[in-house]
Amino acid sequence: MTSPRPDYPRPQFVRDAWESLNGEWEFAFDDARVGLSAKWQKGETPLDKRIQVPFSFESRLSGIGETGFHDVVWYRKSWKAPASFAGKRVLLHFGAVDYESSVWVNGELVATHLGGHTPFSADVTEALRASGDNVIVVRAEDRGKDLFQPRGKQFWEEKSRAIWYTRTTGIWQSVWAEAVSPIYLEKVKYAPDIDTNEIRIRAFVNGPIEGRDVLLRTVITFRGEFVAEDLVRVRNAEESRRVKLPGLNDHGMDRLWSPDRPNLYDVAYELLVDGASVDRATSYFGMRKVSIENGKFNLNNRPYFMKLVLDQGYFPDGNLTPPSDEAIKRDVELTKAMGFNGARKHQKVEDPRYLYWCDVLGLLVWGEMANACDFSETYSRRMTAEWQEAVERDYNHPCIVAWVPINESWGVPNIQIDERQQQHALAMYHLTKSLDPSRPVISNDGWELVKTDLFTIHDYESREEVLEQRYSTVESAVNAMPANRRLSVGGFEYEGQPILVTEFGGIAFKKSDWEGWGYSGASDDEDFLKRLRAVIQPLRRSGVVQGYCYTQLTDVEQEINGLLTYDRTPKVPLEKIKGILDAR
Repeated sequence: MTSPRPDYPRPQFVRDAWESLNGEWEFAFDDARVGLSAKWQKGETPLDKRIQVPFSFESRLSGIGETGFHDVVWYRKSWKAPASFAGKRVLLHFGAVDYESSVWVNGELVATHLGGHTPFSADVTEALRASGDNVIVVRAEDRGKDLFQPRGKQFWEEKSRAIWYTRTTGIWQSVWAEAVSPIYLEKVKYAPDIDTNEIRIRAFVNGPIEGRDVLLRTVITFRGEFVAEDLVRVRNAEESRRVKLPGLNDHGMDRLWSPDRPNLYDVAYELLVDGASVDRATSYFGMRKVSIENGKFNLNNRPYFMKLVLDQGYFPDGNLTPPSDEAIKRDVELTKAMGFNGARKHQKVEDPRYLYWCDVLGLLVWGEMANACDFSETYSRRMTAEWQEAVERDYNHPCIVAWVPINESWGVPNIQIDERQQQHALAMYHLTKSLDPSRPVISNDGWELVKTDLFTIHDYESREEVLEQRYSTVESAVNAMPANRRLSVGGFEYEGQPILVTEFGGIAFKKSDWEGWGYSGASDDEDFLKRLRAVIQPLRRSGVVQGYCYTQLTDVEQEINGLLTYDRTPKVPLEKIKGILDAR
């Protein structure tokens, strides 16, 4: 069994004083829902199973591998805070727990959270014992058949089929503890401005600062060389500064971030209270700009053709949870080796360490929410709250260049005729723009778009001549109806946005023991490459299409549309795929 990941779970904002709580926990199914009445939350009741956190019980790496419906599960772990935590505030972090969770420490409720794909934390200092072990208990409830619950590709039937996969219940991202001072730097947010060579830094300080002399020192370096230093007196919970970055220019893209040159600035923060250093953290940012000018998608003020691959983010042994940090990095490396410059993470709010490796190695990412299947007021509340948390978590990553709150009318199945569902998609577009005006937002990727910054089309047509004709002019592209769906609804029409084909291909090619399903089938290697050329080259030659997203990176369970098998073995030599992508 692969050992639990020791890697720092929040690589965009790092402290030294932390401890991973991944590893073996006690575990129990609670199908009869007796845990609360039996007071399991007190932490005095041993649980009958053992599980390897952060893998969900449905995965083999959890040590359980049970894929049946168990909507309520419990976790229990004894933990002794390290000596280095003495005199500090202790924060308990959960990367993601699917779906509704409650956390107790020594019988005291310290946190509740709704949403299966976003992080939450609790200050557990007051609940900790002065000495000895502390008992952490987690209850997670994931309603496997609830179609109004944001679930992404997790199937609501017992056995996966077609494009739907095995469910994930409970903890599936890292659990960890962190020690901070009573006054500490809670987070930072970056707004790069390559036009003025400035970085805007919003710093958020937590703690009783009134009546104290609080200073925040920021030191910025690039490849180990000093760039700038800033010192600000903290008077409010949020302080905003603009820092000039001398030496930054775009003539040679020498310090700008792009997939070809993933340049990153390092940042060191120090918080001083009444002259004493109380908190240190390190971070990084990338200077890059995403914009739309005269109907063209630009990266760093230059037109940029996006060659994306659809990445479901599933793994044979871990399901939604990568087995290791090396596996995450390898996915990014394989994506780049095939000639793609980006990935659309499909129906999954991905582990932050994936975004870290995309920042470091240079890969564009479209951030996408895991949608529900049907519409209701309950779904709307759930979706709106969790999507805000996802945008907040990933805001600083330079690799993210677009937001996709909704895909293919999932959660809004009647959007063509239902004004409420149209208003929901429109609200998600404007909400996202209010949270982050620096990136384009796609209201409903694939078809039935309302207001949108990119005009995105899903088209699984396999005939080269049809694709050539369909994307030969703007008029034919925007009036096409792939999958017999209208591309715009609710009175919205094409307004000159960049046109991208953001799902296509899906060529099924069996190169493993998995039983397969796909959109179109290849008989052998040469047939597969022929079919790949037939769908990619018309889009690359089109003067209309400004980018594409090929379906997909890997096989997933029974779906064999991947360029790689489920275990990440290339179906054909990577350089042959790259040659097709690079051909003009």
